[in-house]
Amino acid sequence: MKLGIIGLPQSGKTTIFNALTRGDKPVGGGRQVGRFEVQTAVVPVPDPRVDTLSAMFKPKRTIYAQVVYADIAGLEGESSATEKTGFSGQLLNQLTTMEGFLHVVRAFDNPTVPHPSGSVDPARDLKTVEGELLLNDLLAVERKLERLNDEGRKGIIKDKGLHAQELALFTKLYEALSNDIPARQVELSQTEERALASYQLLTRKPMLVVFNVGDDDDPARATAVGGGAHSVRLKGKLEMELAQLPADDAALFMEEYGITELGLNRVIQISYDLLGLQSFFTVGEDEVRAWTTGRGASAPEAAGEIHTDLQKGFIRAEVVGYDDLVGLGGYTEVKAKGKLRLEGKEYVVQDGDILNIRFSPPGK
Repeated sequence: MKLGIIGLPQSGKTTIFNALTRGDKPVGGGRQVGRFEVQTAVVPVPDPRVDTLSAMFKPKRTIYAQVVYADIAGLEGESSATEKTGFSGQLLNQLTTMEGFLHVVRAFDNPTVPHPSGSVDPARDLKTVEGELLLNDLLAVERKLERLNDEGRKGIIKDKGLHAQELALFTKLYEALSNDIPARQVELSQTEERALASYQLLTRKPMLVVFNVGDDDDPARATAVGGGAHSVRLKGKLEMELAQLPADDAALFMEEYGITELGLNRVIQISYDLLGLQSFFTVGEDEVRAWTTGRGASAPEAAGEIHTDLQKGFIRAEVVGYDDLVGLGGYTEVKAKGKLRLEGKEYVVQDGDILNIRFSPPGK
């Protein structure tokens, strides 16, 4: 899972980045406004189920699922995307590689960090960045429609059926984007989804809006989030400081401030839901490991997350649910109770499944 952290200058993006990655990147003017820059960090996904399985099997290695966060500088409000070209090539290349976005919106006061627009207005800032993403997608869709129409006028259509499908798809997208409707809110058929996959429209990607609030967290600054996005409120500075503390010290401060869960845990959980992801596990004496796959994935597709050879040579999957394995105390008890199942290619993997893939190696 790779998530891009975006937002306007002085919104606290790097503060949120540090809070989510336990990092210590410079904040408060450490990065030059207007300069394209990306900072990345790989973060293990907190999952108590991995800890429990590791305690049961005592493996040589315990590996958590991972999320990659990228703090992307370069959005500057109205100057980021022009009406003719959209985002710069560097910025667009980074944005399109992300599976989803965390849009940091400033909702805190700090006289020492003046807002570039002169005042703190979350609704205005939210609309500004949404407008840039919409404009960039609209320009891309317009260019595609122009090419399709040129092909029609010049009579150089290779596949009339495909041409008609693409014309209908991009006309539908153009109408939505022209009316400030993000592409993620446009209902598409599976065929249309496949046709659009290579275009990486930015407003098609899942979006989590992170309101970066101050210690007072003024409720009057709450603003509705539309466009198929979700939102969460984080006290960015406090969360960053907590994430940088040793675990015991952080627990004491969390109790003092009434915080029951670190922001990084909440954001990861929401991100999994937003992207339609789930975890499954492989266990043994050598390794206990968490893997990430899409909800609704088949057993061969989950096997492919481990290694492509497992998907290609898939025969069967031995499956047991996490609750059954932990509740019964181990594989011996699971087998005795008939809870270990053999599943075929049509099996839909469930969150928490523990898999052992039977496969035929390539060339055999």
